[in-house]
Amino acid sequence: MTARTQGYLFVLITMCIWGGFTIFSRLNLHWHVSAWDLVAMRFAIAFLTLMPILIYKKDLAFLWHPRPVILALTGGLAYCLTVYTAFLQAPAAHAAIFLNGCIPLCTAVAAYLLFRQPFDKHTWLSLSIMLSALALMSYLMLHDQASALGLGDLLFFISAVWWGIFTVLLKQWKLSAWHSMASVAIWSAIIYLPIYILFIPKHFQEAEPLHLLIQGLFHGVLVVIIATLTYVAAIERLGAFKTGSIVTLAPFMAAVIAVPLLDEPLNAAIACGLVGMGVGALQPWRWFKKDTLSQQLAQQKQD
Repeated sequence: MTARTQGYLFVLITMCIWGGFTIFSRLNLHWHVSAWDLVAMRFAIAFLTLMPILIYKKDLAFLWHPRPVILALTGGLAYCLTVYTAFLQAPAAHAAIFLNGCIPLCTAVAAYLLFRQPFDKHTWLSLSIMLSALALMSYLMLHDQASALGLGDLLFFISAVWWGIFTVLLKQWKLSAWHSMASVAIWSAIIYLPIYILFIPKHFQEAEPLHLLIQGLFHGVLVVIIATLTYVAAIERLGAFKTGSIVTLAPFMAAVIAVPLLDEPLNAAIACGLVGMGVGALQPWRWFKKDTLSQQLAQQKQD
């Protein structure tokens, strides 16, 4: 396969896993898997998978710095605890709006607050579209009490804040994908598992063993390890903007799939939020601008 074809294949794999993250996280509500137990399984399995590899490669020095610990606390523990709890409170469509839709905005705000990076014109336009969509969605919700906002939506937004901070730190500190992934998995396990074992009530008896196995392998291996590697591989072949734009579609597609699959509600207010936040996050006008620029360059070569 050509590099371009490989890139789209890696994008497809990443989209399936990221879209599946929404579906499987919502399944925890039906399968009675608690957020505390899921976080423990996620990082325990990732730790047991990655640590032997790091020891074999003798690649442990990067762990003994403050930065990997900070990344684990923000993009690992804080994000996972809030987002898994949110999925137990609110449907997938709300996650697409208040989590995935708000991540680009929260990332831009975090970059400004932490490192004084100014908003570009694309961010301002996205912000305008998102705020307009949220205002219209809120107005429509006033006439539909069944779709009122709740604790889950707040937790989704807090999760977007954590992920935005994590993304900015990751970019600023320039850790490799492998070291970033390993840092989050290893230190999250080291910090969380002792607290979980000693102080947090367990609810494994409320779930089926098969369901626990499926969730543990999906979140501990596919989400933490495989999706990270395929996403980075796609960026290397297609570029960051194209890869990010395509992959961002996955949670919005999962929100639509969740309607018939999990019998979740979808009304005019939520549809408005999905469309507005999706457009703001994807920034489709940059695609058109890029296509126009490519056509101009091709015309110049012909001339």
